[in-house]
Amino acid sequence: MSIYSKFLSKSKVDSFDLFNNNNRNIKLFVKRDDLIHEEISGNKLRKLKYNFETARKFNCKRIISFGGAYSNHLLALAAFGDIEGIATLGIVRGDELNKHSNKMLERCTELGMRLEFVSRSYYQSVKHQDGIINKKDDYYIPEGGANSQGVLGCKDIISETENDFDLIIVAQGTCTTSLGIYSAMSKRSKLLVVPVLKGYDSFYEMQKLAKKAGVVFDSNRVEVLDQYHFGGYAKSNDLLDEFTSRFNALKQFQIEPTYTAKVLFALNDYLEKRKGIKKVLFVHTGGLFHYRNR
Repeated sequence: MSIYSKFLSKSKVDSFDLFNNNNRNIKLFVKRDDLIHEEISGNKLRKLKYNFETARKFNCKRIISFGGAYSNHLLALAAFGDIEGIATLGIVRGDELNKHSNKMLERCTELGMRLEFVSRSYYQSVKHQDGIINKKDDYYIPEGGANSQGVLGCKDIISETENDFDLIIVAQGTCTTSLGIYSAMSKRSKLLVVPVLKGYDSFYEMQKLAKKAGVVFDSNRVEVLDQYHFGGYAKSNDLLDEFTSRFNALKQFQIEPTYTAKVLFALNDYLEKRKGIKKVLFVHTGGLFHYRNR
């Protein structure tokens, strides 16, 4: 069994309940990518899988990527690089930071990743670097794993299910996961995306990545729920915190306020207002390390 199969086989499809769902007669399912690995969390391994394979194909000695101070992507890259025995470099947004600024960065360092802290302006100019650029020994993965290899890896989320859902709902940060899901879902399905960034132009970003990844994109099959960012990335308020606590008290699976709680909050609202929906898949994208280690 390959290292990918070993971890990805842990992701299962479970049924679950939302508040007041007994009155709706809707079957709710969750794709448990949060079970894949504590540090290579959720969708992160899927976005790394084909990038690592490409880097190996070209005998690259180091993988470089980009992220913020609490980047689940950089943590996953550090952990997987450690497992695979390949050097990693994380370019971190914010030259005021250091490797001891938080537990996420400390853990990246413990896993062997070298961190380079850069100004926000410089970061914006380099965060989309992709593939082999100058040095043949270095392989670049864009911020969040947002490239064609990342999209390809995320298609497997759907291929591991029965693919017969009316709705599929997922958090959206870089569009990589949502576009992978979109490209694999059945024609009967509609994709709901919940951007966790304030002011994020989902359709524009999905169309841009689709062109890069060779995916034919039809916006009519996607609905954007863009009013559930709660102020922006990693922002929350008492309403979302209370929802998160209430759901986690049900002890079905754990959610956190940066990504997954926003998705379920949006879904709970959505199902109150829509009729004729019978079967829904929520894709749990992980991201629990920071929530559990605050």
